[in-house]
Amino acid sequence: MKAGKDKVVSLHYTLSVDGEKVESSHDRDEQLWVLLGHGQLTPGLETALEGHEAGETLQVDVAAADGYGEREEGQIQRMSKKYFPQANRLKPGMVTVLQLKEGGQRAVTVHKVGMSAIDVDLNHPMAGKTLHFDVAIGEVREATEEELKHGHAHPPGAAAH
Repeated sequence: MKAGKDKVVSLHYTLSVDGEKVESSHDRDEQLWVLLGHGQLTPGLETALEGHEAGETLQVDVAAADGYGEREEGQIQRMSKKYFPQANRLKPGMVTVLQLKEGGQRAVTVHKVGMSAIDVDLNHPMAGKTLHFDVAIGEVREATEEELKHGHAHPPGAAAH
């Protein structure tokens, strides 16, 4: 079966940026399970997986526009330290996660730390960068009705929700 929209794909991956490993599913010894076509991967990686089958390996370079987007100027925002659980430990250049009012999270980069506020860069930390993925596809299968309804894959043995 070939990977495509509404198919569940399990994969191992290593992500590198500028020749440096950023993260790898091998470090957790756990495959990533995704439901294709539901925004769980960067668009460039999702497109590259389409048409591939279980057992295949591929190397994918994803341009910034198809990854985390281009860097945008003017994205520095000053925020009260109260929004940062570990505010006193943050230093310029560190990446932290903000909880959003409307739900969800957003990764930001600390730009400057003041007495009562922290300036953060709202660009994703990997915005403007070409992403290199080494991917090994483990399984490709049809999504269940429940997975389609929930909008994400349910790995084997995952707790019901």
